[in-house]
Amino acid sequence: MSKLHIKKGDTVKVLSGADNGKTGKITSVDREKGRAFVEGVNLVSKHTKPSAANPQGGIVKREASVHISNLMVVDSKGQASRIGRKLNKDGKLVRYSKKSGEVL
Repeated sequence: MSKLHIKKGDTVKVLSGADNGKTGKITSVDREKGRAFVEGVNLVSKHTKPSAANPQGGIVKREASVHISNLMVVDSKGQASRIGRKLNKDGKLVRYSKKSGEVL
């Protein structure tokens, strides 16, 4: 499996869909399906039965996954940018922003 341009904890911008233009932090990544969960993005209504944790039941808003091709990493300057990889001085592979050249 190839390396992904995003990982858990990254701040990303949504490029397409109903939440186009929104930014949020990645909470988890599903490498098998190529999808990621982003805070406050792609909210869906889930109908839940009453349980011990939620005795009332009802409709709950929760985040659904977004395909990673629709996400772009935002660097510390707030710019959405493509990601590259290069070797640093220690010989370790690091990700960097192609727009600002800053190491992520």
